[in-house]
Amino acid sequence: MKQLTVLITGASEGLGKSFAIESAKRGLDLVLVSLPNSGLEHLANYLRVNFNTKVFCIEIDLTKSTAANEIFEKLRTNKIEVNVLINNAGLGNWSWFEDKNVDFYRTQIDLNITNTVLLTRLFLNHIDKSTASYILNVGSLGGHFIVPKKQVYGATKSFIGYFTRCLQLELSGTNVHISLLSPGGINTKPELLVMNNELKGFAKATILEADYVAKTALDGMLKGKKEIIPGFANRFLVVLDKIIPGFLKEIIIRRKLKSILAT
Repeated sequence: MKQLTVLITGASEGLGKSFAIESAKRGLDLVLVSLPNSGLEHLANYLRVNFNTKVFCIEIDLTKSTAANEIFEKLRTNKIEVNVLINNAGLGNWSWFEDKNVDFYRTQIDLNITNTVLLTRLFLNHIDKSTASYILNVGSLGGHFIVPKKQVYGATKSFIGYFTRCLQLELSGTNVHISLLSPGGINTKPELLVMNNELKGFAKATILEADYVAKTALDGMLKGKKEIIPGFANRFLVVLDKIIPGFLKEIIIRRKLKSILAT
């Protein structure tokens, strides 16, 4: 099998960092992309020393209109061929729609949607289609459900799901394998860990660690799975969503909305 080199966006922290470590453990070479001054070189050195893997860093703001082109130009200049793309970078939020300004939503849409589409398009130009290559698009269970205070974020992840499924059909029968990762809540930041620790029962069971999600995702991607939903509780929720009638789901959502308003 040809040596795999994986390009990971949003690689300096959270799930992206876990993807980088898990990929290095498997002997994959790495191209790590993240914001300037985000600790990317420190992570790269850790991976080089501990896993003897090749790591190339690209520090760039992915919301720049030229970012995707600049990334693949750097790869061309440095004669680096990637054959795995993990579109992980994204911006979330937990807020009422009117609490965020226009600039925030523009950034969120550019990062979650535009960046993923453009990088995917350039990746398909870049790869050797005679050998196996992989794309892993990071969606969310939020793209499956209507979740109060996740209106734009959930909509961007619904887009990623639709986009990925279309590409899967268009590229079926080729050597390009495309997977959609749809995780539930992940403990990626200290503030999220504090919030998630307050959850009880089934809600708490849906929260997973980033290392577990990254391992499950890479296992599924390399097996060619169409959609990867880590965790039994999260897979059960998706099945339940298909069974419950629409009017009942609306009642549940409205009750959830009332409980949020009361807090």
